Amino acid sequence: MKIDLNNLTIQKAHDHLVKGDFSAVELAEAYLSEISKKNKDINAYLEIYEDVKKQAEEADKMIKAGKGRILTGIPLALKDNILRKGNIASCASKILANYHATYDSTAIAKLKKEGVVFLGRTNMDEFAMGSSTQNSAYGVTKNPHDMSRVPGGSSGGAAAAVSMNGALAALGTDTGGSVRQPASFCGLVGLKPTYGSISRHGIIAMGSSLDQIGPITKTVTDNEILWKALRGKDIFDGTTISEDTYPKLPLHGKKKPIVGIPYSFMNQGIDKEVMKNFEESVRKLKSLGYEIEDISLPNIGYSLAVYYVLMPAEVSSNLARFDGVKYGLHAEGKNLIEDYVKTRAQGFGPETRRRVILGTYVLSHGYADAYYNKANQVKALLQSDFEKVYKKVDLVLTPTTPTPAFKIGEKTDDPVQMYLADIFTVTANIVGGPALTVPSGFLEVQGKKLPLGIQFTAPNGREDLLFAVGKEFLGE
Repeated sequence: MKIDLNNLTIQKAHDHLVKGDFSAVELAEAYLSEISKKNKDINAYLEIYEDVKKQAEEADKMIKAGKGRILTGIPLALKDNILRKGNIASCASKILANYHATYDSTAIAKLKKEGVVFLGRTNMDEFAMGSSTQNSAYGVTKNPHDMSRVPGGSSGGAAAAVSMNGALAALGTDTGGSVRQPASFCGLVGLKPTYGSISRHGIIAMGSSLDQIGPITKTVTDNEILWKALRGKDIFDGTTISEDTYPKLPLHGKKKPIVGIPYSFMNQGIDKEVMKNFEESVRKLKSLGYEIEDISLPNIGYSLAVYYVLMPAEVSSNLARFDGVKYGLHAEGKNLIEDYVKTRAQGFGPETRRRVILGTYVLSHGYADAYYNKANQVKALLQSDFEKVYKKVDLVLTPTTPTPAFKIGEKTDDPVQMYLADIFTVTANIVGGPALTVPSGFLEVQGKKLPLGIQFTAPNGREDLLFAVGKEFLGE
C-alpha cells in the first residue's frame, strides 16, 4: 500500500506493520525519501545514520516473530545532544565535531529494546543555547511552514524533521522551552515532562537542574506513547523518580480539571493575533465543559530573569569540561592555559561564549550572593506560587509563545528580544512540573500559514492530566 506520511501516527503505523501492509524497511525508506528531497533546503538533519536499513530489518524480524511492540519499527529523529553509541553527538558545536559516543543514553537504550528505528541526528542551537536554531555551527534550520522563518529552538532540527515528514516523531531536550517552543512554531505537540521522570543519563548537559528529554510528535497520543516508554528510575541518574513519587490528588473540578489562566501576566508583549487565537482556544475549552478561572502568580514576572541567571551559571560549570584535552577540538598554544583559551575560543560560538561568561560572572566571588543565590530564592517563591495555585485549579494555561515563528535573522542582533521568546515556557523548568504544547490554529502572514500553540502546565507527576485535556482539545 502507499504510505500516507501526512496522516500517519505511531498507532496507525504499528497497526499497518503488524498487518503486513508495509514493512519497517519500507516505512524507513519512505521517510528517507522525504529527507533526501527536503533536507538540503531545510537543514533539519546533520547526519543520516548508515545503519537505518539494518535497524529496520531487525524491527521486521521482531514483528514477524510476534515480539513487536507499539514502537517497533517506528522511525525517530534524535537531537544532536543525545548519545547513541558509535555515532557523533556534536551538540551542533565545532568543539565536539568529531566526538563519537562511547555508550547509549538511557533513553536510547530503552528505545532500542522497543525496536525503534533511529534515522539520524538533527540540528540544534549549539549546546542547546537558543530559541531559533540559528546558533548552530552547521548552518540555520528553516521552518517547513515558511522557509524564511525559524523553526524555533533549541530542538529546531527535531521539530522541523517531524514537520517536513522526515520522521514520525523526534526526541529533543527542554531546558527552558526547547521542545515546546519549536513544536509550537512547527505545528506539533511537545512535552516537557516532570523533572526526573525521564533519565538525563547520556544527554550532554546544559543546565542540569532544568534539562529534560521530551518527545515531539504530531499527536498527543503519540507523545504519551513515547513518554511511557522513556519514563522511570535509572541507576545512572540520581535525580530520576519513580512513577508513584507524586500522589494523584482528586480534581478540583466536578468532572473535568479546572483550568487557571494568569491574565495579569499576559497584558503586554503578546502579539495581538496570538492573543486572539488564545481567547478562541479558551472558548473552545469552555464549550468542552472546562471551568476557567483567572489566577494570580505574583512572582511569575521574575521567571525569565531567574532562568537567565541560573541557566548560565550551570552552563559555565557544565561546559568547563570541554577543554580539548581528552576529546573534541584541540588548538595548540604555548602552554596549557593558552591551549584552553584557543580551544574554547575556536570551538564555542558567540552565544555559547556569551552564556559561559555570564554564568562565570554570576558565580564569581562577590556576585554569587547578589545574583545566583538571589535567583534560587526567587525560584523557591515561584515554586510556592504554583503550589498555592494548584490547591484551587488543576492546570495552568498560557500561549506557548508570545509570537508566531519569527524571520531568520530578525532577532540575532538583540539577545534580549530572543530570550523573550521563552517567556511562557521557562517557568515549567524552574518549578519542575510538566508542560504540554498543542497546536491551536494558524496565523496567515504574507500568504503563509504560521502555526500557533497553547501550553498546559500541571502539578508534578500529572502528565496524565495534560494528555487527557490535550487529546480532547485536538479531538483525538
